[in-house]
Amino acid sequence: MNTPSLDLRESIRRDILLTIVFLLFPVNGIPGPGPGFSTGKSGFTVRVKGEIVPYRIFALFVLPGETLIFEALAPPGRGRLILETAAGKAVSTAAGTWRWRAPEESGLVPVRIFHPQTADSMRLNIFVMVPFGRLEGEYLNGYRIGSYPAEPFKPLPVYQRPDGFVEVTGENRETRVSPHFTLEQFLCKQEGGDPRYIVLRERLLLKLELILEKVNENGYRCDTFHIMSGYRTPYYNRLIGNGRYSSHIYGGAADIFIDENPKDGLMDDLNGDGRSDHQDAAILYDIIDGMYGKPWYRRFIGGLAKYERTEFRGPFVHVDVRGVRARWGH
Repeated sequence: MNTPSLDLRESIRRDILLTIVFLLFPVNGIPGPGPGFSTGKSGFTVRVKGEIVPYRIFALFVLPGETLIFEALAPPGRGRLILETAAGKAVSTAAGTWRWRAPEESGLVPVRIFHPQTADSMRLNIFVMVPFGRLEGEYLNGYRIGSYPAEPFKPLPVYQRPDGFVEVTGENRETRVSPHFTLEQFLCKQEGGDPRYIVLRERLLLKLELILEKVNENGYRCDTFHIMSGYRTPYYNRLIGNGRYSSHIYGGAADIFIDENPKDGLMDDLNGDGRSDHQDAAILYDIIDGMYGKPWYRRFIGGLAKYERTEFRGPFVHVDVRGVRARWGH
């Protein structure tokens, strides 16, 4: 596991502070979708791993030695972009395009793309994963992962066993993986000390940011979602009685609710009837469902479900990026 240098740690701290400022205040006078909310978007986008990333801070997940192609999609007349990397090897192949090769050791590698003459920048927190082949039975460095199904469910990429696992420690667990979410929000709830391991898909992060933006556009002030369940190891998923092909074990699902006023671990009373119940979950469900059918939303098609309150937990909504439309619990 790579240990960041003091200079790199200081750089990470500065970027975290800048991200907080970006979230609290509009950039260049452009308001966000609601009072006090900033989307965290940069002045340019980057195409990488088949995704279009528009955010000032975002995470990518790669294997040791894997090569990524970054293609910056900058507005005309904005000038030349520069890429800086803390590790790995980067080569510029054309204006605004770079080939970057990950180091051979697992760890966190920040990559920054920026305009030298403007404030526009993008920080990509690249997690070099521990390869799947390092599993010893059901364990990885003492942490119980369990067993993934030998065969995928349906011929969909999302059901292929993961290539690797992100190692989560006390040093990196608070790392931002997008403007409004941190790595630790997606940790499996099973017991165990550090290091822990998770699987997380970039497309899920993009979808959650889109949903959060739409929620704020609809007048529900929310800085992040409470993620009741993100990644689940196959071991934990089986322990709580869920299906063996749950999207959670592949890092492509999240059970979410709005918990802002008050922050009490329960869905907020969104409809103002004095209760936290299925009607509040229905509001969040309907906002998400209303995004379907839009051309820009096709790549985020997946599962959507509403769950009612029980004696053990409050109401919530499930979202995932399985690639096909699925509905239940409504």
